[in-house]
Amino acid sequence: MGIRVNPLWFVTPAGLFAEVLCRTLRFSQEGVEDVERVRREGPLVVPIWHDELFPLVYLHRDQGVVAVVSQSRDGEFLSQVLARFGFQLARGSSRRGGVAALIAARKEMRARNADVVVTVDGPRGPRHKVKEGAVYLASKTGVPLIPLRVFMSRSFVFRKAWDKFQLPWPGARCRVVYGRPYRVPAEMSAEDMARECSRLEDMLNTLGA
Repeated sequence: MGIRVNPLWFVTPAGLFAEVLCRTLRFSQEGVEDVERVRREGPLVVPIWHDELFPLVYLHRDQGVVAVVSQSRDGEFLSQVLARFGFQLARGSSRRGGVAALIAARKEMRARNADVVVTVDGPRGPRHKVKEGAVYLASKTGVPLIPLRVFMSRSFVFRKAWDKFQLPWPGARCRVVYGRPYRVPAEMSAEDMARECSRLEDMLNTLGA
């Protein structure tokens, strides 16, 4: 009979590892001026790819950002690491509790004027295919979308993972690129939603190229 290891035992070590590693990273930010200008008017919805999450947890720590996180066991582990870095949580995903998570994120956004970050291809892919969550949230709240990418000069890629998650090497350069803020219509048909998701996907794929 094998011993089952609870992944939550590794939350504290993982948080310490992330903090030590990220202190060695060399960040540069592009397009942040537009973000700061729009941010003065209200909160933002920030769509990112799942595999580029790691450096952003440190870069945007302790800013009260709301992260939409899966209700899975992996999501529980991630949520506790994010909480360690000062993120607020809206639990759910496109597969489990997604509507509840978006409602929770919307409430947090309104109550605390908080930005919301969404891994738009999570929690299980397909990789780099935008799902509806971020677009839906931006539509119902009327706040801008800010596409965001991270380009790491050197990283270890978990090639067997669905998202090919990237872990930057110590001392790596992390080029963080913020796209131009834009809004989506308040009312959309299914066809409109599909078109906006495709539009956002194209923006993320070409951002920083």
